[in-house]
Amino acid sequence: MLRSIPEDVALHKNGAATGPDGPAAATLLPATLSAKSTDAMTASMPAVLDYPVAAPPPPGTVIEVAPRVFWLRMPLPFALDHINLWLLADDDGFTLVDTGFGDAATRAIWERHFATTLAARPIRRIIATHCHPDHVGNAAWLSARFGVPVAMTPAEYLTAHALFDQHAGYGPGPTVRFFRRHGMAEEHAAAMEARGNHYRKGVPELPESFERLQDGAERSAGGTTWRVIEGHGHSPEHASLHSRERSVLISGDMLLPKISTNVSVWPPEPDGDPLGAFLASIAAFEMLPPDTLVLPSHGLPFRGIPVRVAQLRSHHDARLSELVAAVDAAASAVSAADVVPVLFRRELDLQQRYFAMGEAIAHLNHLWRAGRIARHVGANDTVRFAPASA
Repeated sequence: MLRSIPEDVALHKNGAATGPDGPAAATLLPATLSAKSTDAMTASMPAVLDYPVAAPPPPGTVIEVAPRVFWLRMPLPFALDHINLWLLADDDGFTLVDTGFGDAATRAIWERHFATTLAARPIRRIIATHCHPDHVGNAAWLSARFGVPVAMTPAEYLTAHALFDQHAGYGPGPTVRFFRRHGMAEEHAAAMEARGNHYRKGVPELPESFERLQDGAERSAGGTTWRVIEGHGHSPEHASLHSRERSVLISGDMLLPKISTNVSVWPPEPDGDPLGAFLASIAAFEMLPPDTLVLPSHGLPFRGIPVRVAQLRSHHDARLSELVAAVDAAASAVSAADVVPVLFRRELDLQQRYFAMGEAIAHLNHLWRAGRIARHVGANDTVRFAPASA
């Protein structure tokens, strides 16, 4: 989740990840890898990703990308303009992985699929990789239509409801107060507060019950067995699905081919280290065979997991080093708002600034917890960062 803007940092357009309110800020990765990262790769793997399918399916159609695994794509009303969904075919019906944004445009395309793709075999189960609107926006609607359960990890299910109902520290009020503590300008904070609950714009309703997914659990679908690989950092308890028999990974937003998924700190866990959790989580994918076909939520299917994981590590290492240098060079302690331009070297609109702030805090928290910079909490709980020796 490309565009004619600087390669080292950008906001996603055609294949990024999403945050609680929808598509989130993310950075375009460097084209080359560090020597250390390259040395860690399997010698037989090329230093580029392999894209076995050149183009996505047109709206209302599907492509079979692996035995009994069908790819369909839905639109998104953002600069990031699509999400990939996956149908796993059995004789009596399909298991659907992710559901698309809950708006009229997406549901109109679903109506076409009801008449064509699903005419002979209905949806028998729905799996949501995580709670973000483009993944769970139609879960309740499809669940009611087909009378089938929605499977999610517990943290994703409960977080979806907290976002929807603005409970447990979620919602525009707590978020704006949190960003003010981290230096957000008052004009940006007021505009963000005024826009209200964006989550409900993509999630009109949510299922009132769910089937529990958990790390290592197995589900049969599409004539094979899928093992849940739990991931953290992008969302609370993200579920990717791996079929060893088919050598296929449905990666959700944890492993994307072109850019890094958004990793942000949010008000319910203000001192958290989601970036550390994300970097630890992607190590699990390195245990999979290097020729595994990765089916991401944004972008094209690809092969080359070792290359991609190395790129992600290299990318975040570079951003963290730049932030340390910026903090060390500053005349006084800096806020997250101060360093947003270090990570995002372009003008940001309101939606982009929302995610840029969360991502800046995540990188600063990671450096603080590693002892590479210091953190100071001042009057009115303002949070600032300084050199480690300060």
